[in-house]
Amino acid sequence: MAIEALPACLQCGSVAARPGIAFCRRCGLPYGDAPRIDAELPTCPICYRDAGPDGLLPSPRSPGVRVSLAVHRRDHDRAPVGDDEWLESLREGDGVRIGRWRAPFDVVRHYLVTGVVDGGRLRSARHDAIVSAMTQIARWGTNAQIFGDQPEWAEARAAVATLMERYHRGRA
Repeated sequence: MAIEALPACLQCGSVAARPGIAFCRRCGLPYGDAPRIDAELPTCPICYRDAGPDGLLPSPRSPGVRVSLAVHRRDHDRAPVGDDEWLESLREGDGVRIGRWRAPFDVVRHYLVTGVVDGGRLRSARHDAIVSAMTQIARWGTNAQIFGDQPEWAEARAAVATLMERYHRGRA
């Protein structure tokens, strides 16, 4: 059965297991009802967009159309954010190798998709040449001439800039 035919919870994003189910087994709301005001709304694990107060996300394929998380995720098959298959080929466990450096995979992918460097609460533990390079690119661009620049930082920025260009070239 198609995802569109099954009801979706607008608060947590889960889809009914089968037709005829009226309530979300995760949060207890009737399917299709507006999320509670105090609820934490779903986030797309592909593009990192947060659902709006209505529990819906913008469709990656149809501008102006808002859809449930399940439909939004399915639409990413036809409107990918970048070349994730190629990025996965660079993966080494929970990290990714970029040039001669290694960085957390989830931080690098989040940066490539959103342009925002967010290592989370553990950022100080993850703060290495790659994360520094991403921060510098986000602030000053890929061709920045930075006063007091370190050769390793410049080399890391060049490696990240190459990675960014290749990742986004794979987009449809």
